[in-house]
Amino acid sequence: MGLRTTLAVLLATAVTLTGQPAAADTPVRIAYAQGTHVWELVLTNGDVVEVPEALAKAPADAVNTGERAPFLVSGDGRHFLYFRKSDRLFVERTLNGKERVVSRRLTAYSIDEEWPFVSDDGSYVVTATSAPGVGVFADLRTGRTLPHPGGTDAWSFLGFSPDGKGLLLAGERLTTVFDRALRARTRSKTRLPVVALANDHVTAATLTGTGPKSRKLRLLNLRTGHASGAVTLRLPRGQYIDDLDFDQAGRVIVRSKTATGVAIYRISKTTGKATLLRTIARPDADVWVLPGDTTYEPWTERKSQAPQ
Repeated sequence: MGLRTTLAVLLATAVTLTGQPAAADTPVRIAYAQGTHVWELVLTNGDVVEVPEALAKAPADAVNTGERAPFLVSGDGRHFLYFRKSDRLFVERTLNGKERVVSRRLTAYSIDEEWPFVSDDGSYVVTATSAPGVGVFADLRTGRTLPHPGGTDAWSFLGFSPDGKGLLLAGERLTTVFDRALRARTRSKTRLPVVALANDHVTAATLTGTGPKSRKLRLLNLRTGHASGAVTLRLPRGQYIDDLDFDQAGRVIVRSKTATGVAIYRISKTTGKATLLRTIARPDADVWVLPGDTTYEPWTERKSQAPQ
């Protein structure tokens, strides 16, 4: 999140991945990725960068042949991740950097059986599996793939804190915040489901209500178990909470699907007032991915697809 773009960028000429972005006063980042038969990066300076190395669909020898191959962009707009065609491994890179293999255990064979998530700084990858449970914990700063905490994969991955230093995992009985080395730091004293974690690694948020169309949230203190009263978000008619997170300053940020794309709001924790930060128009592409998206978001595919 945090990037403004318009449909005008779609008029830019595509360049190869080895091309250098145009110089600018502010760093050029990835505004979003779009895909049809090939993945492309649309940059904040208007350039469109093709990524021909990236698989668009699961190969013939995969469990789910023909399904869309994941393509992720980190929340800071600097890193992108994909399964590469040459060896079917999942890799990470920056616009002008070299590919780094995330883990040799993560291959295109498992597309739609294992779902990758990346931290906002692009340096940590976790995969959820259809088992259910978790698959890979890969710290790209150290180049290590870590063993599952407690020696078991019976965890559900809930998300990262914005600084990428906290990992929120749900066990059979309680939710726990781990650090990057998978050491337990905070064990939740509430059984309410947690959907977002702030940088203090104690403050969290949960949605209230039933069904996918929610406009209410509660704030939680994981250490004490205290939960605030429900706050109703004052979103425009027909818009709901499709994605909930905290920003680096601890403010609540909500993304909501609109008729033309996505709207991003800052939410008052006390009144529910929604301050519009930006809108992003949907490009004319089969698939598009915003920085910070998970594998399946409500706006990802042209045809609606339920989140996994």
